[in-house]
Amino acid sequence: MNPTRLLPILNEESFQYFLNESFYDKIHIYSKFEDSLFLKFSESKRYTIRHLQLPGLDDILLAVAHFPSKINFSNDSQAVESDELARFIKEAEDRVGHSRTILVGDLNMNPFEVGIVKTTGLHSVMSQQVAQKGSRMVQGIDYKFFYNPMWNFLGDFAPYPAGTHYYQASEHIAYFWNMFDQVLVRPELLDVFSNEDLKIIDSIGEQSLLKDNDQPNDDLASDHLPIFFSLNL
Repeated sequence: MNPTRLLPILNEESFQYFLNESFYDKIHIYSKFEDSLFLKFSESKRYTIRHLQLPGLDDILLAVAHFPSKINFSNDSQAVESDELARFIKEAEDRVGHSRTILVGDLNMNPFEVGIVKTTGLHSVMSQQVAQKGSRMVQGIDYKFFYNPMWNFLGDFAPYPAGTHYYQASEHIAYFWNMFDQVLVRPELLDVFSNEDLKIIDSIGEQSLLKDNDQPNDDLASDHLPIFFSLNL
């Protein structure tokens, strides 16, 4: 939805939300924080990093990404793109002097794919215990971890859909449900990240975001389901 349409709807009852401007149209950020508290730190066509500096609290970096889809990019190309995002994040962390970073977005890859797990990519792991080690060394180079809690939602055991995007490919390998929409957390923020609050949103009020076959209703909203998370800063 065009921001000029959505922003007035968000503020219908009372003025709460600002649109944090971007030069590109792949990512829109609506925030209750003014730009002076939520500075645009660096930006590219598919990534943006914002520096959140709330009075009396530790500052954090919020990285948001919208990766190319598998329709346009091969798995190998997506893996290379993850290297670029990892470099983008590292440069921002080096500039602020800390790694209190959270990454969220439509990564168009599953948590187990190469671009998400490899050292030179996002280097995310399914275990907090592993992530809390901070980093690991491979061939003499130290690589920082991200913790990826979205592993916990794969399959039918969670009280949510088995992913955020459904696609039945007409080929021999098909996952059907994919976890393309993810939030990744640096170890420095694990103490303030709430696993209990993390959820896949499949309804808003009494309005379901799913079709009768329990797949995302792209006619109503999107072929991806949104996710919700919180940080107790």
